[in-house]
Amino acid sequence: MRPLQAKRDLYRRKAREEGYRSRAAFKLIQLNRKFRLMKPGDRVLDIGCAPGGWLQVESEAVGQEGKVLGVDILPVEPPAANVETMTLDVTSPQAASEILEKMPGGVDAVFSDLSPKTIGVWEVDSARQIDMSAKALRVACQVLKRDGPAVFKVFQGELTDELLREAKGRFERVDLAKPEASRKESSELYLVCLGFKG
Repeated sequence: MRPLQAKRDLYRRKAREEGYRSRAAFKLIQLNRKFRLMKPGDRVLDIGCAPGGWLQVESEAVGQEGKVLGVDILPVEPPAANVETMTLDVTSPQAASEILEKMPGGVDAVFSDLSPKTIGVWEVDSARQIDMSAKALRVACQVLKRDGPAVFKVFQGELTDELLREAKGRFERVDLAKPEASRKESSELYLVCLGFKG
């Protein structure tokens, strides 16, 4: 078995064994371990939450006192009692106000693993993904409490720097991170934004 194949299978197997809906759960576990993004009692927004692997990690991190709201254009079954989901297109103009109806006063952290359906043309796929993440960033800036963290998936490409600049204008610290659970050959990175300026 090739090393890449072995790694892919490792996280898929771990997800099955540990009851996570997707191998992507380990990406958030690793990011949270490194950057301490969530704590018990937090209110968290998950943008693009299907199939729900990140919701499970968030639910565990915030505990019974916390609350997680997952939004996606697809309906998603909440994995736990402290999780609520809603079918919502975050690119719509009323997205932030609909989220605030569910989470009055805002949220402590925002996570976005948004990705378009890829067509295999790198320039197009990358541009569409960055556009989705830029829209998720704008929603985050309307619902996130001051000093809160946010994480956005990005595909490395020409437009990544533009999004990086926009995020740096809104947060005290912005890092690009690649969790161990991400495939090495993938151009997927995560924009980890800390200390929302409000």
